[in-house]
Amino acid sequence: MTITPRAAALRTAAALCLAVAAGCASGGGTDDTAGDPTSAPATPSATAGRPVVPPPVAAVFDYQIGGAYPPPAGVRVVSRDRGDVPAAGLYSVCYVNAFQAQPDALDWWQAHHPDLVLRDGAGHPVMDTDWNEALLDTSTPDRRARLAAVVGPWIDGCAAAGFQAVELDNLDSYQRSGGRLTAGAATAFARLLVQRAHADGLAASQKNTAELLGARSATGFDFAVTEECGTYGECGRYAAAYGGRVLDVEYTDAGFSAACGAWKGRISVVRRDHDVSPAGSDGYVYRAC
Repeated sequence: MTITPRAAALRTAAALCLAVAAGCASGGGTDDTAGDPTSAPATPSATAGRPVVPPPVAAVFDYQIGGAYPPPAGVRVVSRDRGDVPAAGLYSVCYVNAFQAQPDALDWWQAHHPDLVLRDGAGHPVMDTDWNEALLDTSTPDRRARLAAVVGPWIDGCAAAGFQAVELDNLDSYQRSGGRLTAGAATAFARLLVQRAHADGLAASQKNTAELLGARSATGFDFAVTEECGTYGECGRYAAAYGGRVLDVEYTDAGFSAACGAWKGRISVVRRDHDVSPAGSDGYVYRAC
């Protein structure tokens, strides 16, 4: 299992609402919509039938899931959180945390869908302790279908906002489940979400999880978003599976050098800081090869 960084700045209430919404649910008081990840409207009919177009091969890429900012010169592909607007005039990928609950959404899941939160033998949520996120329970067809009824509208919202693709994060959550979830369950749930994305005219990316590259025909993913494939020597596996349609994020100079040295001009590689900070923030790092 490869454990890679994800943006700490993303783990905020802003990630729970779409920029196309009139406003976000209140974060305090007794309002039972607070933290409700379904509170944003979606209009999937507006994009139904739109052709699915994957990102261009080896295009200059920027990873902005920690907060949107004007892309550097030359960038053609940008990934942003679903709470942000797409990058105007560029190929835009919409980040969705599809397999785990955002930390500030757990209360909503517990109140409205308690059986869709994966639990241990004592009935406690099984947690991704690195990010304080509860795993969602993809173990049965019924639960996968009901999870898709929650996550699906988020995907619809990405399409309605004008994104061209969706990045479905935490496909590898089964590896953190203590054996309670399986790769097969992750593949089956991914397929439901990919079908929803395609119905909305969105390309869908596999996020990390090289172990499931062999299941591509089952999932239907169109491209890959990888974290540190240069660091872990996995870029070639993703490039072979997706014909070079790979958006790789490296968080260290060594990984960036490895990925660029071997794969410049064949996949997209960007060097970002661990928090994926917006330009102008302390710690902001951006380089492309």
